[in-house]
Order: sequence, then structure tokens, then C-alpha cells
Amino acid sequence: MLLRTAALRLLPAALLLLSACTESNKKTETATSGKEETMAGTANAIDSTKSPAATSGKTATPKPTAAPDTAYSQDVAMFLGGLQPSQHSDLTSLAATPAWQAFAKDQDKSWEKYRATHTTRMTQWANAELDSVHASSPTIFYPFSGPDFLNVVTMFPTSQTYVLMGLEPVGSIPARASLEKPKLLPAVKTSLWSVLNFSFFRTNDMAVDLKSVELDGALPLMMLFAARTGNQITAIRHVQLDATGQLQPADSSQTPDPKAIPGVEMKLRGADGLPKTVYYFSADLSDWKLTAKSAPLEFVRHLGPLTTYVKSATYLMHKSYFNKVRRTVLRRSRYILQDDSGIAMKYFQKGAWQFNYYGTYRRPINLFAKQYQPELTAAYRDTVNKPKPLPFGTGYNWRQTDSNLLLAKRLVPLAD
Repeated sequence: MLLRTAALRLLPAALLLLSACTESNKKTETATSGKEETMAGTANAIDSTKSPAATSGKTATPKPTAAPDTAYSQDVAMFLGGLQPSQHSDLTSLAATPAWQAFAKDQDKSWEKYRATHTTRMTQWANAELDSVHASSPTIFYPFSGPDFLNVVTMFPTSQTYVLMGLEPVGSIPARASLEKPKLLPAVKTSLWSVLNFSFFRTNDMAVDLKSVELDGALPLMMLFAARTGNQITAIRHVQLDATGQLQPADSSQTPDPKAIPGVEMKLRGADGLPKTVYYFSADLSDWKLTAKSAPLEFVRHLGPLTTYVKSATYLMHKSYFNKVRRTVLRRSRYILQDDSGIAMKYFQKGAWQFNYYGTYRRPINLFAKQYQPELTAAYRDTVNKPKPLPFGTGYNWRQTDSNLLLAKRLVPLAD
């Protein structure tokens, strides 16, 4: 593990209050917060995209050149990830400073540990357990995700479209002036600490850390994750959803439409050379907000059959006031991969789903003790259909020995 056990025991429970969506207040009760080759490429991307600080004296593998209009975006992603920007980049002088060189060396060490404890194991597990899921999952819906492109692309490397939603603002591509700030690199390191150690973001801390250095939302970290997983950015544009859920370009020169849902579209070329599209929308998915702004779910409903991924979601879909998003996921998904913070077992229609259980289920952490599910305890104690091993940690019970995942496969036709 990346932290000493003794130190982790002292970790206050409040540190674990995160995910891409957290509850804001009780008054409104709204949310706050070649296939094997492809998979191997995703698993090896972290190791193969090391910075010069870690590969001194070695011949660097030439990197593909980004299109002229997105070269800066790719260079920013590399810079934030501790990876050397392109040779003719305006950021090469910043990457030559002792501060960035030390940052790059530290990041290589952190990502190498993450690769050993998570990426390689996740990829091997997904290759064995999600083979048929990958073949039927062109589109992944990841509600309550925040900027966590890292975990979803590792788990589903062959998908073509990823739709992420959270409460974090969309953000923008950092300007050079922001990248020059002395506090930037420490802030990036701090923000990545929890996701690389525990597999999830501490959302409130992340917002404070990044806002202080003008990294103003999810996009900069999504760009960083794209670079560190071996993806090349080919285009980024800000978008919005109109009242009917139709995707529209967002005109930065005009006053934002208060009725629209802000978002960003990031086009990538994967390690296998195939294109990917990543959407992030800043949206409150509580029933109260969706009554006034139903565009996020209208967009999702028109994506076709989904595979839904849910992790570290503060148990929001256990609650009555997240009925709309929960119902959409259950009606539109062929597969659902989630930890116990996703959809409570009582909401799955009996006879409509086949379940595969992985890892261990005991109880939620103290912060979410009320979300304990006796149904899961019974399933995990089934001696006939025993749960399968889970070789990596994920979710709030982030230790490998305590983590769980559930794969639900639809057995009945999709709802219209």
C-alpha cells in the first residue's frame, strides 16, 4: 500500500467524504458533488509515458504530433502529468525548471506505484471478467464521476464514447500564466494524491486546491489523465445541452444560457490509434434539479444502450430523491458495473438481472453506515454461488481485502 497502515488508521473519517458528487444541504437534499492489444496498451501506457526525469540517458520513443490547433492542449496535458511537452512547445522552458523536473520525477514514482497496485491488476481482471461487456459497450455512462477519466478508461479501454457527469465546474484549458504559478505543481500533486492512493477524489479538497491556482474545473485533470493513459488529445471544445438534451456548441463570446447544461467534448486518439470521445457535463442529478433541467438525462436516453459505471458515489442512488437518474440507469443499461455506493440492491427488478459479485462486502465506512445492505451480505455469503476475487482496491473501502464490485447483466429487453 502507498501509505503506512498505522498512518491510515489515524485518517479521519471526514477525509473520505468525496466522490464526484456530495450532498450539499438537508433543506433541498440535492447532490453536491484488436481488443487484447488495446487493453494491454492501456495497462502499459503509464509505464511507457515516463518523463525525461525518469528516462535520462535513454532514447525516448517518438510521440505522435498533435494537430496544430490542439498541440497546446496536448502539451498542457503532458506538462500537468509530469511528462515532457513536445520539442517545439512554448512550455519546454517551464519543463526545464528544477521545480518541474522534481515534480516529474515524483509523478513518475507515484504513477509507477499506481500501475503496480491498480492499473495492471484492473486490466487483467477486466480482460477476464468483462470480455463480453467490452464487446457490447461502445458507450459508457459514468454518473457522479467528477474528472475521473482515469478509472473508467482503465476499466473500459475499448469503448468509443464516455459520458461523465458531476458537480465540478467544467473548467478550461490552463493558460501559460496559470502554469507558471509556483503553487500549481504542489496543487496538482495534492489533488492527485487521493485518487492514486485510494482510487477516488476528495472532491472538496480538490476544489480548493485547484481553484487557488486557476485550474478552474474538471477539464485540466481529465487532460492529465488522458496523457498519462497514453491517449493523444486531438480536439477540445466547450459544449452545452439545450433544454431538450441536444448537444450544442458553447459560444464563449456570449453570455451563458442559464437554462443550458455546460459541458466539454474532448476528442482523443487511443494508444491503439482508434478515436475516443469524452464528454463531461457539470450537472446536479438530484430529482429536484432534474425537474427544472432534465437535459442531462434526455441526452443519456438518446445515446442508445448503455454500460453504466458507478464508483465512490456517496450512495446517492440509494436515496429517494435520486430516483430519476437511478431509473434511467436501470431502464437504459445493458450492463451496470458498480461498487456498493451505486444502486441499492432493492431497486433491481427481480428476475430482470443476473449478478456477479467480486471481492468482499462487509459494511460501508462509518460515514455511510446507514447505507448497509443486508441483501449484499447474504449474496456474499452464498456458498453455492461464491463471489469471485477482486485483485485491486476500489471505492471507499479502498483496501483490496475490503473492496467490492458488482456486475449486473440485463436479462430482459431494454425499456423503450
